Amino acid sequence: MIRWKLAVLMAERNISNKELAVLIGMNPKSISRLKVRRRLTRIDESTLNALCQALQCQPGDLMVYEEDRDEP
Repeated sequence: MIRWKLAVLMAERNISNKELAVLIGMNPKSISRLKVRRRLTRIDESTLNALCQALQCQPGDLMVYEEDRDEP
């Protein structure tokens, strides 16, 4: 599964939902919804590009692959 790490990256860079929203031209509520995801479901190229530009990161910094584990 692909884990979404936006919340971690935002914390490392000490940037708020509102600040990021202004930088990429989104509503802070939309940033909040993106931030709380644990699994990456779908993100469009323009949003990913804007996040990478604003956070000065690579797409791989925002997501990580982890093998699915069988849970008892």
